[in-house]
Amino acid sequence: MSLESPPASRPAAGIAWMLVTGLMFVAVTGIVKYVGSDIPAPQAAFLRYVLGLVFLIPMIRPMIRTGMNRQAMTLFGVRGVAHSFGVMLWFFAMTQIPIAEVTSMSYIIPVFVTIGAALFLGERLAFRRIIAIGFALAGVLVILRPGFREVSGGHLAMLANGLFFATSYLIAKLMADRVPAAAVVGWLSIIVTVTLAPFAIAVWVWPSWNEVGWLFLVAAFATGGHFTMTLALRAAPIAVTQPVTFLQLVWAVTLGALVFAEPVDGWVVFGGMIIIASVSFIAWRESVLRRRAVTPPAVATKV
Repeated sequence: MSLESPPASRPAAGIAWMLVTGLMFVAVTGIVKYVGSDIPAPQAAFLRYVLGLVFLIPMIRPMIRTGMNRQAMTLFGVRGVAHSFGVMLWFFAMTQIPIAEVTSMSYIIPVFVTIGAALFLGERLAFRRIIAIGFALAGVLVILRPGFREVSGGHLAMLANGLFFATSYLIAKLMADRVPAAAVVGWLSIIVTVTLAPFAIAVWVWPSWNEVGWLFLVAAFATGGHFTMTLALRAAPIAVTQPVTFLQLVWAVTLGALVFAEPVDGWVVFGGMIIIASVSFIAWRESVLRRRAVTPPAVATKV
């Protein structure tokens, strides 16, 4: 009797796909920054998802075939609501603070996931992981520097965004073993669109066709980024691809400086480096111990 061997790891391919993924998500942040505050955050978030529903067409059949009981629908509902608030906060933060700061603070989400997995999914937090989490939280303090500069509403929005997105990811992790991936992704998009609708209507301003076109590109790049991330994780372990996500911060800093004239803050870059190093260490330890991976790649919780 022969057993199927696991797929061979292809580090070069995994790194290449993660590089593409980072560029995709930097494109998302750049476009949202360009559209700016002309469209209120809840409406911009709603348009991003409603325009992205076209990408759900291939998932309709698997979604229909998936049997959903009350517990599953409740979990999907909670996930959709949490993700909706996270998305609105992210769009708001993009209008308030520089791209580099939004990108740096988004790296804390995998740490929140690790903490949440220990609190709610029974994952064990070994001493080394606790130390890594402590360093990541220190990285957030380096970015914010409370007492040395003003902590704005955009910074607080990103901290809350991390909690909401971590909740969304943990529920997705829980449901991934029960229903097909297409259902997990598809139901999220539908529920988020429905949840965002009343918030968007409350602040609605009629967008120009140009703005609609830009937000459709946001949906396209976001969808493409999640697809290429999947290819990266199929090709190589998270422990290999996770450090590559730091380049997204480099590109974000460059984009902010060259296109939007945002000053380069060395403390923000340094804080982001601390966080991504901590997250990479946690992912590496999960790989070494051959335990069920919980910590997501830093790009897995993007909009």
